[in-house]
Amino acid sequence: MLHATPWRETSLVVQAFSREHGCVALVAKGAKRPYSTLRPVLNAFQPLLLSWTGMGEVKTLTRAESAGIHALAGGALMSAWYMNELLLRLLPREDPHPVLYDAYVEALRQLAGGQRAAAALRRFEWMLLRETGYGVDEEEPDFGDAQREPALRASLRERLADQLAGRPLATRRVLMELQRL
Repeated sequence: MLHATPWRETSLVVQAFSREHGCVALVAKGAKRPYSTLRPVLNAFQPLLLSWTGMGEVKTLTRAESAGIHALAGGALMSAWYMNELLLRLLPREDPHPVLYDAYVEALRQLAGGQRAAAALRRFEWMLLRETGYGVDEEEPDFGDAQREPALRASLRERLADQLAGRPLATRRVLMELQRL
């Protein structure tokens, strides 16, 4: 699950990222009710098994089960929000990207495992740009090279900024404000 927004009194509109279906919008009816079976399961960054029905742009979620846990905290949590925001801003609905999905899952696993966030984020950004056709044609760099990381970060941020022109990321603004404190 990438994001959830309240809808009516007891429901949510859930944005999910699926390996086979890409980004999907789902209505989770009754998910905000205290005894809903969906309420404890619908958490951002957690792998889920989802079932839905419907033919329109927004489907109806019929079932959700937990498929594991990524324990994220602190900076790792903020990094995961950043990745979710990139996916929501750059991917069209129902356009599957299995390689990007695998890169997202691997980045979450690395963040939950306490590995350097910079390497996980650069690899994810690289794969996002490459898989969506925004011009990363050169050979994949060594994302663990700490000396090359600042130049790689600048290059990827510039390419992402071109694609996000006029649509600034909220997570970027929050991170900048936190750094000023």
